[in-house]
This record gives sequence, structure tokens and C-alpha cells, in this order.
Amino acid sequence: MITSESIEDFYKSHPTAKPVPTDPYNAQQPQGHFNVFSRKFCNRYNAYSRRDYYKISLIIGKGKLLYGDTEIEINQNALVFFNRNVPYSWETVSEKQSGYFCLFNDEFLNGMNRTKNFMDSPISKIDTIPVFFITEQQEKYLLDIYQKMCSEVESNYVYKYELIKNYVNLIIHEAVKMQASQISDSHINGSSRITSYFVELMDRQFPIDSPEHKLQLRTAKDYAQRLSVHINHLNRALKEVTGKTTTEHITERLIQESKILLKNSNWSISEIAYCLGFEYPEYFNNLFKKQTGITPNSFRK
Repeated sequence: MITSESIEDFYKSHPTAKPVPTDPYNAQQPQGHFNVFSRKFCNRYNAYSRRDYYKISLIIGKGKLLYGDTEIEINQNALVFFNRNVPYSWETVSEKQSGYFCLFNDEFLNGMNRTKNFMDSPISKIDTIPVFFITEQQEKYLLDIYQKMCSEVESNYVYKYELIKNYVNLIIHEAVKMQASQISDSHINGSSRITSYFVELMDRQFPIDSPEHKLQLRTAKDYAQRLSVHINHLNRALKEVTGKTTTEHITERLIQESKILLKNSNWSISEIAYCLGFEYPEYFNNLFKKQTGITPNSFRK
């Protein structure tokens, strides 16, 4: 079973990181929780788990980030948006580690200004952990913002949390600019648009949190109906853009997610088969062996 870490768990595992004291007489005290730290408080290894808070890290150093079936080598300084919905593990590689990170929960996030840019920003991604490798100029700019947040957290300024929210927004906007620079300027045709909608719809179904949860969209027909297109049109669009059919995409994702569950949960094979939409465990076993060459049980061992 994938474990979950709360903000309280974070402070227990980082005893030198002190929570911000609550001031009951300060009318500007925010709903929810926010804090910012130097990365000297980070452990060299953080086990694979889900957190119930968000974290934006300015990583100066090298390490390995693992989430889902994705491993990212952080081999240069980076700005990373850790999502509360996505389980992950982190391992430092270089001896020298510095930078900052801030953490906050949903209540604090809900108090921020939700502009269109905010909703399109990396903090709003529910199925991934966006990583932005940064230039020396961007590093200096972001270091300055984090240092200002550290100063404000320690200050007695009545409106400090409103100011801190503005600093968080500046970090988010900087990431949005980086994100925009990564987007191709090529014209997005109809097939690309359908492909994008399909991938987004598939991503929304994961991660799976409970063996009682069952995928709502399991077949190419299910996706076509939800996207309001004919199944043949969906297949043609995906084939044109990706070279793969709808069923091939679905199968690849099911195998990817099943590997994650087999590796990181204690659910039975039958429970994994059920939550991935298989009517019988035998169907899941047959598909997994056909795609990987081994049985789910062998893969787990």
C-alpha cells in the first residue's frame, strides 16, 4: 500500500524544521499552512509515498526523482513542483545540496488568486511532477524570492502572508514563462487536439488510490464516447500523431500502472486486476504476460 505523509509527519521527520507559530490575535493569519525552509533540512533519501501537501523546491544540487513509472535525473539546478496527488521518492546524488523549498496545503492554496495563468500553471497539474531546469539568471531571481519569503515568515508584519502569497505567485509565473517557452509554436491540427484531449482524459484516471476504485474508462469505445467522437476517428487521430492505436495506448498505460501497483502496494493480484477494469484476474494475467513476458506474480517477486 502506498503510504501518505502529512504535514505533521514532515515536522516529526525533520525535527530541526520548526513550524510557524499560530498567532490567535492576528486577523491576517492565513487559513491552512505555509512554511519555507533551506534545503539543509532535506533528508538524503525520501521514501516513495504520497504527501498531503504541496511543495515547490529550488534544487541546487543533483539527485534522482521517481514517480509512477518515470525517473528523472536532476543533473542541473531545477525548480520542481511536487504535487500532493502524485506519490514520489527522492534521492540525492551530489554531496553538495542547497536551495530552498516551501510547503503548503490546500487551504493555503485556496486562498490564492486563481487566475487563468494560475489554473494552467505547474502547481495545478494533478498527474505529474513538473521539473524545470533553470539558467544562472533564473536561479538568482528565484533565490532572491525564497530569501524574501524566509525573511517574511520570521517578521512581525501584519500582512506578511498576503505578501508571501504574492511571492509564491511570482514563482508560479516564472514557471509559466518557462512552460510557455517549451511549447512548440507549430500549428495544432485537429488530430493533435484530439490526441491531447485523449491523453489528458487518460491521465485523469490515475493514480489509483484504493483497490475498491475501478477505472471508469477501460476501452477505446469508452474514450471515444467520452470525447464525443467516432471510435474510428479517434483511432485515426492517435495513429497519425503517435503511430499507435487507441487500444495500444490503453494497454501500455494499464501495464505501466499495474507495474507501479505491483511494486509499491500490498494489494493482491485480484485487487489490482479489478481496479484496472478486468472482469477476471485471468484476463489481467494473460495481458500482462503477453506484454512483458512474465506473470504479475513473477514481476512482483
